[in-house]
Amino acid sequence: MDAAVKQKVDTWLNGNYDKETKNEIKKLQSSKETELIESFYQNLEFGTGGLRGLMGVGTNRMNKYTIGMATQGFANYLKKTLGDVEIKVAIAHDSRNNSRFFAETTANVFAANGIKVFLFEALRPTPELSFTIRHLKLNGGVVITASHNPKEYNGYKAYWNDGGQLVPPHDKNVIKEVEAIKSVDDVKFSGGESNITIIGKDIDEAYIKMVKSLSVYPDVIQKQHDLKIVYTPIHGTGITLVPKVLKEFGFDNVTVVEEQETPDGNFPTVVYPNPEESETMSIGLKKAAELDADILLGTDPDADRVGIGIKNHKGQWVLMNGNQTAVLAISYMLEARKAKGIAQANDMVIKTIVTTYMIDAIAEKNNVACYNVLTGFKWIAELIKEKEGKENYIIGGEESFGLMVGDKLRDKDAVSAVAFLCEMAAYEKNKGVSLYDKLIDLYIQYGFFYEELISITKKGMRGQEEIAEMMKAYRDNPPTTINNSPVVELLDYQTQEGKNLKTGNSWKIDLPKSNVLQFKLEDGSKISARPSGTEPKIKFYFSVRTTLKNKEAFDDALASQKQKIQDIIVDMKLK
Repeated sequence: MDAAVKQKVDTWLNGNYDKETKNEIKKLQSSKETELIESFYQNLEFGTGGLRGLMGVGTNRMNKYTIGMATQGFANYLKKTLGDVEIKVAIAHDSRNNSRFFAETTANVFAANGIKVFLFEALRPTPELSFTIRHLKLNGGVVITASHNPKEYNGYKAYWNDGGQLVPPHDKNVIKEVEAIKSVDDVKFSGGESNITIIGKDIDEAYIKMVKSLSVYPDVIQKQHDLKIVYTPIHGTGITLVPKVLKEFGFDNVTVVEEQETPDGNFPTVVYPNPEESETMSIGLKKAAELDADILLGTDPDADRVGIGIKNHKGQWVLMNGNQTAVLAISYMLEARKAKGIAQANDMVIKTIVTTYMIDAIAEKNNVACYNVLTGFKWIAELIKEKEGKENYIIGGEESFGLMVGDKLRDKDAVSAVAFLCEMAAYEKNKGVSLYDKLIDLYIQYGFFYEELISITKKGMRGQEEIAEMMKAYRDNPPTTINNSPVVELLDYQTQEGKNLKTGNSWKIDLPKSNVLQFKLEDGSKISARPSGTEPKIKFYFSVRTTLKNKEAFDDALASQKQKIQDIIVDMKLK
């Protein structure tokens, strides 16, 4: 065993850690040395969004002590930054194993540092935490969740006073404070319990009222109140609010998928509790088909991502990808606001750089500003703050199944998205149009953009190195052609430089540094490479485009677009 790892193990065995933790370390020592090394070979990194990792003992795992040290660092930064004012934060958690314990640990550490804590009485969706910070005018907050990761994971997301996740300079400064906590003895785990206030129903009511205000066509919902909706919370927090919100909107024909209704951190019916996965949504699809439903919706464990299923032009149930969902939602918002006469000259939409550029095309034709930011809703929140008072944010989205309607909170929100998407379905049904036919109409109008994503998993210490090596190879020797089409532009968000490979001209990318590479091809295709910030994966995003003359040409066009992406994947040796 490496000497540095052994020293960390000895520190935990001899230090101020509980007996249960020490016994677990001894078990690993006797029978699972590889796992012991993985648990201690590094400190679980407090990244720009917080913590996320496997649960277990050790410096590289999610546990009472790593969460305590992170919270102590965050508390220290709040106190240094805000001075003598009364500091107030909110804490929420999802349905994962240990989430309540981690939330209470976080609350206790903040409280022991003299910080006023508003702790939710039980599990709640992540977007409600963001809303709560703004609604109660708090200084920050934390939600305990690993979002859509497998059951072995948990996480810790830190928020600032605008309800958005930490951005510069706060993200890096909090990281410095967390890294300055060298010992668990520096953490105040108890002593301020009187600073904790339990919250719940009142915040729920305020949040639901806010979501209801987002409705553009309540009159259409009245006509289509019996829209057949199937909803699955995938054993997560969505069950606490989504059915209530749908009822408030006026929908009275909602079926919750019984097998996935109960919150359960073991996620017994799925491998990944992620609505992006067809396996995860399969039970819901079956129920939707049985009931001949109009729309299926699924939310991930912390209810910030939403997936939808609809019938295609052949009557078959299919799942939309995140880009298609965002295209439908944003086009509906622009169309509905214009038809209602509530569109404003300074309306704007925001998306991420790896999300379909079909949204840019839709916004441009509707004379609405469309901004591209780095991956992650914290950057959407930051731009809203920057444009506040000058431009009017109406909706934003990202390909990873995230939507945020309105600016009353500052993180992706699957609860409001479910209601909004159901309203959209009702609006189109009222016109006698299916959502799939609407999507095809949009392809004819704006161009047929098609996207796919592949993730390559590289676990453990060596996995991190392999991902870094792949990104370095693309930077040092970028491809000149991909799938027989010349690469005309290379965008490197790490060096913040864009380059035209034909002319040699270069320009500065006016976004914060991020480890992302994009290749734009002469034929209009775009490939993005990006290591995940939350999982041991490198992600490749593929976007291709063509024209679509009519609905009859759709099937052939779709098949050719899919084949084109497969050809790119093979050419890049990713399969």
